[in-house]
Amino acid sequence: MAAPPEDDAPPAYEAAPAHGAAPAHGAPTRSVAIHHVRASLRGAERHGADVTALLEQAAIPPRLLEVPLARVSPRQFARLTKAVWQALDDELQGLGPQPLKVGTFAMMCHAVVHCSPDLRSALERGSAFYRLFPGGPRFHLEEKPAEGTHEARVVFDLTAFDDPDHYLAESATVVTHRFAGWLIRSRINLIRVEFSHPAPRHVLEYDLLYGAPCSFRAPRTALVFDRAVLDRPVLHDEAELRAFLRRAPGDVLARLDYGSTAAAQVRRLLGQSLPDRMPDPQAVAARLAMSAQTLRRRLAAEGTSFQRIRDQLRRDVAIAALATGTVSIEDISQRLGFSEPSAFHRAFKRWTGSAPRSYQPGG
Repeated sequence: MAAPPEDDAPPAYEAAPAHGAAPAHGAPTRSVAIHHVRASLRGAERHGADVTALLEQAAIPPRLLEVPLARVSPRQFARLTKAVWQALDDELQGLGPQPLKVGTFAMMCHAVVHCSPDLRSALERGSAFYRLFPGGPRFHLEEKPAEGTHEARVVFDLTAFDDPDHYLAESATVVTHRFAGWLIRSRINLIRVEFSHPAPRHVLEYDLLYGAPCSFRAPRTALVFDRAVLDRPVLHDEAELRAFLRRAPGDVLARLDYGSTAAAQVRRLLGQSLPDRMPDPQAVAARLAMSAQTLRRRLAAEGTSFQRIRDQLRRDVAIAALATGTVSIEDISQRLGFSEPSAFHRAFKRWTGSAPRSYQPGG
């Protein structure tokens, strides 16, 4: 659903400090669930591509496909996406009714950036562009507000896709949301995201992807947001677009997108503390101008907890650091606040189902 990178540079938000032990201040990375790795390979398997070779190009050990809790780094996932596109010459990764040649998304971006004064016209031009391709994704903008609301929505029609994992539904919505926010240089706060498919097993990933309430078995798949956003001007030029396209694969499913949920706010504050010691629940609650008890209730209502968010962040930082092959397990353990490496070993295996060394190159 996006153009391949021009090089293997990590996404901007994944910039790592010395030794790759933790992401840059205020810009933590997020690992990608093995579900999305398997889903991204489904079309390649259908078309007879060598899946093992694709995984090798991405430096992803094939054995991780059989570990339900396994995850990969954003850079690994970006390389895998690029490998599948090149193998199939298809940005839909073999899941659409017809291939969508590599470079299509990039051409759409160029058409939108140079000809759209505001986000409304950009989304309309993007929709018209993809209608030129029989196998392209279908979406359209709706501004008809319900009574008493000021909502707009981008509605997707993906019924022509053979997508049992809902991978293209997730990719299409995430890419559209990221690209729209990039165009106006401002994150678009989603009111909600509606999906026509039932809640998947990996539903906990959705908060990380969207940072907004998600509903399932809806009549249509749609992004819902404030209609006033559509009047915002497009603010990017050619050079900035080239940089965006280089980052596109990692941005699809790996970028941390801070929304308005309590979980998203906690994740942002904890991420900003890295690589220093993470604040405790009381300190985070105070930063959010609420009591620790109120924060605990809000997180529980969203199906998560402070400890789970903290562990997710430490897990993802550890995976990114281990994948570089330049940081020792002992160093990662210390920087993530574990009293000794053995405690980190136990926690990491609980998080991912594997020992830390299995995530190191050649491990």
